[in-house]
Amino acid sequence: MDNYMKLTVAAKSPNEAFARSVVAAFCAPLNPTVDEVNDIKTAVSEAVTNCIVHAYKDTDNGEILIEVTLQGEVVHIAVADRGIGIKDIAKARQPFFTTGNDERSGMGFTVMETFMDTLDVVPNEGGGLLVKMSKAINNRSR
Repeated sequence: MDNYMKLTVAAKSPNEAFARSVVAAFCAPLNPTVDEVNDIKTAVSEAVTNCIVHAYKDTDNGEILIEVTLQGEVVHIAVADRGIGIKDIAKARQPFFTTGNDERSGMGFTVMETFMDTLDVVPNEGGGLLVKMSKAINNRSR
């Protein structure tokens, strides 16, 4: 591990923009391209928004934990909540599946998977979900 950070924020909408900006800034030492920064920001935005909208939909007291590790030229991001969880993760990862109202597109996990190199969604010990994703930065062989 070359560098590491943890960030805990309240599960409130204004913190989505803050979280994605902090993660993007933390990745700056890897000298990512603008596209790579935008990919990371989009994926973090989707993960945090899922926590706010779905994990804590019945309460205003939730927290979101974001951990980021830089290892070589790879950024590893974990976004965890202690919310209601998802009964069928495989189904929830399908495009257009949503437990929200008609305003939601059901594309959150699909977007994360598209912009990151890896995506894993697992139940979090103690409840909620853990979303783990990674992206190689400056990998010019792509």
